Amino acid sequence: MVQRQLPNPAELLELMKFKKPELNGRKRRLDGALTIDDLRTIAKRRTPKAAFDYTDGAAEGELSLRRARQAFQDVEFHPGILKPAPDVDTAVDILGGPSELPFGIAPTGFTRLMQTEGEVAGAGAAAAAGIPFTLSTLGTTSIEGVKAANPHGRNWFQLYVMRDREISYELARRAAAAGFDTLQFTVDTPVAGARLRDKRNGFSIPPQLTLGTIVNAIPRPWWWYDFLTTPKLEFASLSSTGGTVGELLDAAMDPTISYDDLAVIRDIWPGKIVIKGVQNVEDSVRLRDAGVDGIVLSNHGGRQLDRAPIPFHLLPDVRAAVGDDFTVMIDTGIMNGADIVAAVALGADFTLIGRAYLYGLMAGGRQGVDRTIAILRSEIERTMRLLGVASLAELEPGHVTQLTRLVPVARAASDVTIR
Repeated sequence: MVQRQLPNPAELLELMKFKKPELNGRKRRLDGALTIDDLRTIAKRRTPKAAFDYTDGAAEGELSLRRARQAFQDVEFHPGILKPAPDVDTAVDILGGPSELPFGIAPTGFTRLMQTEGEVAGAGAAAAAGIPFTLSTLGTTSIEGVKAANPHGRNWFQLYVMRDREISYELARRAAAAGFDTLQFTVDTPVAGARLRDKRNGFSIPPQLTLGTIVNAIPRPWWWYDFLTTPKLEFASLSSTGGTVGELLDAAMDPTISYDDLAVIRDIWPGKIVIKGVQNVEDSVRLRDAGVDGIVLSNHGGRQLDRAPIPFHLLPDVRAAVGDDFTVMIDTGIMNGADIVAAVALGADFTLIGRAYLYGLMAGGRQGVDRTIAILRSEIERTMRLLGVASLAELEPGHVTQLTRLVPVARAASDVTIR
């Protein structure tokens, strides 16, 4: 028989210790976000539909984005046992300089439309975390403004080659003069992808007020307060071009760009140059032989060519083809620190996060970006400990198996019956 007794009031009081309530609403909601998906949920709740969909969406049927995320989910890790890793080193040297984590912030356009702190929040959070920040040609903070927000950290600049080449050349010169150490020359945007969510939402910069946008904004007065009480929202680096989003994108994207343009930019740019938007092995090898400092395997977050190759799937073959001494980075689909660990294990020197950063920005401004970085840092460190590795250098292909859902169909001609 179980012996029973009346509850002891003193013991009950020990069990009934309530957590002190957090009165700061922003801190409370960010502390409750345990994953990047949690930040995405908060961001969707707090941001008008057109701005959120610009971040969250991709091209056409959005197959490339879903496939990229699925590729990271379809990973099997192979941990080692009895290999203690109580302290893990997440630092890496990339493109001639340090980063405290194996990821940096990718270039994103229209950023202050997501949340008014925009690139200043991203650059400041990157500085605090000791990681690189990349400013987009279509950014809403100037080159000099980003430098002021991150005066001692690593700033990178992403460049589109425009129809008026001199605009691109001048942007490169300004970034170099401001001390940006790396140029990301983007090559996967000869024309703009068909981003259908934006077309359906009538997306524009500055936002155009319609009955739909006003109705959608009613439960989000904080966004409109920020928008109406802060400096005018515009493309900081392209103010001289003027016009609508479509006109600016048309100016930024030129279908005639070629290796000749790369040669000119290489002559102008004094620092490291990497080519962003590489999507096959052959181009990776050709670019290595052309003397660039590195490449970013990327399909532009699924925002250009839908059904494009999955960068994470390309990674092992590209690494094998270009050798160990050539810098290979990767983006698209990263939503967890484990994704980053898997990419490093399969040969990536570095990774870039775009949407994950913007979800944090929309969820809580600068503090939200800090939260994004903290979540990814925690996931990276935990995954490394569970794998039994104490440093990124210890990660190797044997730690990861890519499980394949999409298998190319290969049929011999004799197997095909013509009816």
